[in-house]
Amino acid sequence: PARHFDTRTTEPISFFLSGLEELLAWQPDGNDDFNVSAVPLAKRQPPLHSRRPRTLVCHDMRGGYLEDRFIQGSATRNPYVFYHWRYIDVFVYFSHHTVTIPPVCWTNAAHRNGVPVLGTFITEWTDGEKLCEAFLAGGAEAYRAVGEQLARIAQHYRFDGWLVNIENTLSAAAVGNLPPFLRHLTAQVHSAVPGGLVIWYDSVLRNGALKWQNELTEENRVFFDACDGLFTNYNWKQEHLERTRGLAGPRHTDVYVGVDVFARGDVIGGGFDTDKSLRLIRQHGLSAAIFAPGWVYEHLGEENFLHNENKFWASLAEYLPTHSICTLPLATSFSLGMGTSRFLAGKEEEPGPWYDLSAQEIQPLYPEREGRLSTSCCLQDAWCGGSSLRVQGTIPPGEEHVAVRLFSLQMPAPPKLFLTLLYKLEGPHPDEFAVALELTTWDSGTCHEGNVTSLPEPNGRHHPRFLPAPPPGLAKLLAVCDRGSNGWTSRCYELDLQDCSLRDLSLLVSRHQPSPQETPFTCLLGEVLDAASVAASPPEVQSLSASQLWWQ
Repeated sequence: PARHFDTRTTEPISFFLSGLEELLAWQPDGNDDFNVSAVPLAKRQPPLHSRRPRTLVCHDMRGGYLEDRFIQGSATRNPYVFYHWRYIDVFVYFSHHTVTIPPVCWTNAAHRNGVPVLGTFITEWTDGEKLCEAFLAGGAEAYRAVGEQLARIAQHYRFDGWLVNIENTLSAAAVGNLPPFLRHLTAQVHSAVPGGLVIWYDSVLRNGALKWQNELTEENRVFFDACDGLFTNYNWKQEHLERTRGLAGPRHTDVYVGVDVFARGDVIGGGFDTDKSLRLIRQHGLSAAIFAPGWVYEHLGEENFLHNENKFWASLAEYLPTHSICTLPLATSFSLGMGTSRFLAGKEEEPGPWYDLSAQEIQPLYPEREGRLSTSCCLQDAWCGGSSLRVQGTIPPGEEHVAVRLFSLQMPAPPKLFLTLLYKLEGPHPDEFAVALELTTWDSGTCHEGNVTSLPEPNGRHHPRFLPAPPPGLAKLLAVCDRGSNGWTSRCYELDLQDCSLRDLSLLVSRHQPSPQETPFTCLLGEVLDAASVAASPPEVQSLSASQLWWQ
């Protein structure tokens, strides 16, 4: 069927639903197994329901379902990717089709990094009025059927809920049923999807008029009260934020103030001035909804995209509270789910562009310190996948080393940690530097390293012991310890901690000789993992079947 497979190539594709009939007729179908997310939502700290102001990203690009619709990837040169997951709380996939089911590659990438994904249910213009009249103006049975279908769709494809966007006027009968519809949809999503969310877009008022408020008001509050949050329109000023904060009361972090990165209309700031909008939003303790950050790709061009993308998110970092990983094992090769070729064990296996967000790995923080440090993606060389993480910076005069925070952690430390790191030093004098890992722990009176007699490290900085060879019990497991090749160096480390809670995992770059000059360095990271992830052998494949064979 054309909905599930590309008519040209027969490859499986992600799809949307158009109109009420398609929505109500939808049912699970063996053909759309490809479209079901295979990655459960990873836990992170703080959890979504904490009262900290959140950041939502709403992805709207050229109508949606571009190369990202190819479930098994495509040979796309310079594709759009998103990888600043540590800085955001919710990802919405937006298009103007009635029911936007997020392409499964986005759900996989977001879930691996702990971010829930919402689809979009939208009605607009005169067609939207007719559609709303059909399911809202009648009895409860009609709108309950729509709510139940939307919840079933999210549950079946394993994404996390809906942005509801009614952008057309409503009759008195239809608007009267809108709050009970939202309450029913929200309850259905909560019961079908653990941690599910329904967010309402600021559009129609309680009297059915279509009039964007750019804030929470008495006119749209009835919809906010019926679901998990409000996404405001973009043309607000400071006084809108003040009134919203007052009216939202204890639910102020459930208001996501819209920021259009394309800066259309009368807005505070978009583009590289988006930080001006975010500063005001955070001053009022509200959440933010960053709309169309694909501006970086669409407006500034594809060629220099990765550089511009890092610059854009670095400019906002001050206003984006980050998230911590709270479960082990942790393993990543930093791959973005795209590349100009594919690498395995540090060697180019297959030249040529590829794009598959489902293959994106856990992404680190991307710390930037003006002129002193930058972290970015390197497509030219990788240990595994399509890219490695390039860390470039300088060690200041008189200092011995610099620590680069890769991951924020929040979990109890296991009594023994085995870590492996694969790296490659670049530049004219790579032998001047040493590279290691550093773990910090949260301050506590009881945390200590090794046996009880050793003193606690000052301010909880731990430098895992370098293991030239793995301990006998782990030798087979950690055959990785001496597997560096093609210019990559592999290192294994061990750390014994008692009663500690992990805080940060950093890369430590130090120079062998102290120097009065600043020393620039460039290091590529190919892989970081803790040995627990090597130990877990993949489950065996069972009940394999092949169907729909088509020979060419």
